[in-house]
Amino acid sequence: MAFERAWKGLLVIIALLLGGFLVVQTGIVSAPWAADQATVHVLDADGESKATVEAEIADSATERYTGLSDHTSLESGEGMLFVHASEGEQTYVMREMDFDIDIVFVGADREITSIEHARAPESGEDGEDIQYTGQAKWVLEVPRGYATETGIEVGDRVVIDEE
Repeated sequence: MAFERAWKGLLVIIALLLGGFLVVQTGIVSAPWAADQATVHVLDADGESKATVEAEIADSATERYTGLSDHTSLESGEGMLFVHASEGEQTYVMREMDFDIDIVFVGADREITSIEHARAPESGEDGEDIQYTGQAKWVLEVPRGYATETGIEVGDRVVIDEE
């Protein structure tokens, strides 16, 4: 009897651990040990630094959905880094955004695949209808014009230092 109870208890613990692992792996929630901040360095073809961005990390479905919509602005050199489980076509919308941004799509090989200069929705406009799509594993959002000012361009490479 005691053996049977212990066995059932062990199965429950294994099921909970497996369920927790799957929830973290699918990106529904962030891993409690995951970094909240990252420093993103953008390098040219020669490995020279073009820009450094201190970025908040959005690595769960909830964080990616909210994104920067709960921010009123970003300073130069600040941003948000969206982390996806794998590279694929990612679509970003300007839902509830109060300011314009540059959206930098970065492939699994850490090379910038495209850059979009996104505008905030106008009064009465639905930000869900303002969409930008690119091939990426990571997406870096920075203040509008930052990519141009720093010379960030398609083909540049990124180095991500998580804190």
